This record gives sequence, structure tokens and C-alpha cells, in this order.
Amino acid sequence: MGRLQDKRAIVTGGSQGQGAAIVRAFLAEGAKVAIADIAEDAGQALVTELASEYGDSVYFQRHDISDPSSWEGLVTGFGEKYGPVNVLANNAGILRFGAVMDMPVDEYELLFNVNAKGCFLGMQTVARVMTKERQGSIINSSSIEGLGGMPFCTAYAGTKFAIRGMTKAAALELGPKGVRVNSVHPGMINTPMTAVHGGEEAMKYGASKVALKRVGVPEDIAPLYVYLASDESSFVTGAEIAIDGGATATHAFGG
Repeated sequence: MGRLQDKRAIVTGGSQGQGAAIVRAFLAEGAKVAIADIAEDAGQALVTELASEYGDSVYFQRHDISDPSSWEGLVTGFGEKYGPVNVLANNAGILRFGAVMDMPVDEYELLFNVNAKGCFLGMQTVARVMTKERQGSIINSSSIEGLGGMPFCTAYAGTKFAIRGMTKAAALELGPKGVRVNSVHPGMINTPMTAVHGGEEAMKYGASKVALKRVGVPEDIAPLYVYLASDESSFVTGAEIAIDGGATATHAFGG
């Protein structure tokens, strides 16, 4: 308890899945949290559930990560409610599969508009606040597909490699101004987003391919976000941290 006392955090995609687990973990450690998501019903339901324990330490705001004006409104409103943001869990994103020869260009553009542009806009907007305060931690959600390729993930992997690269460049730029930037690279995590792509059979297959012989759950990911948000990681920036059950511990033959 108390590892995130005095931390004021925005969690994008915080209504469900991995994002909701991050929200819960942040609140449990003493942070003030905004759940920022386009999933309004799920977000409001989560706030209602959490308010009984955490009161006004958490609220929901509808937020489109691909819209600069939505970011400005989110960060300004957050500052008015809690004070200057000093943690961003840049978690929101979408997943689409498609063969490189067949994927429609509009699907490719959608992935980049949400995943890569959304991450960039988040860093840009909060950095303007954090650098004035000379403190802050930005945690960008990439993927193991930001570390290596996978068939039918050319576009998705492109967005996640982009997040990895932007993280390192921003870490160098913002470090002298007191702001740390790191990327988290989950493997297969059983969330509503991943479950729609193959269901239980996909989960079983994924579990068979990693050292720990199971897929992850959101609660496996959230503690890493707590660490990176806290002052315990004060000398960690520009890092890429895989949390994947051992998926990236080896190489693959034939995909």
C-alpha cells in the first residue's frame, strides 16, 4: 500500500481487460486515477464498482486517443480535478490480423491511427505538463509484436515497433526534463480484445508455445505498471520490458 501516494494517473483503455487491472492496481497503491476510454458503459460501471472503496479517487471520461482535442480536454480536466498528471499508462489500442498481400489499406491506416498516433498524442500532451513539473512517468503499451514479427500481424507489428521506437526517442528527449518513458511488451494475455480472435482454442495454442505453459491474465501485467509508475523505477527510462511467459526467450522456426 502507498507505493503510488501522490501519483496522479491517466489510464487509457482503462474500462476493461488489462487497463482495468492497471486502474485497480494504481488505486490500491494510493494513486488518483482517470479511466479514459471510448467504452462508456464499461467505464462507468467500473467507476461505480470502485467508488465504494476509493471514493472520488477515480473517475471516468470518454476519450478518443486518436483525437488531439480529446487529449487536451482530458489532461486539462484531470489537472483541474486532481492536479498535474504525473503518470500516463498509454494502454489503449486495437488488434487486427491481416495477410500482408490482402489487408485493406483502410485497416492498416486504422491500426496506425489508433495505436501509433494515439500513443504519440498521449506522450505529447502529458509531456507539456510533466516537463513543467519536472517529474513524470509515461508507460507505453507495446507488445511482443514490437520485439519480433508474427505472421498476419504486419500492420499490427508495425504499430507496436513504432511505439517501441517512439518510447526510446522520447526517453532521450524528456529525461533531462525529469520525465521517464518506458515500454511494456506483453505476450498473449487473456482479455476481451484477444479473446475475440480465436477464443479458447487460441489461448490453448498460445499457452503451448511459451515456457510457463499458460497465457497471461491482466493481473500479471498490472504490477509492472505500478513499478514503472512509482519512484522505485526512478533510474529506469527508455527500457523495453517483456512480460510474456517466456515467449521471447527463444527463437522460432517457420512462424
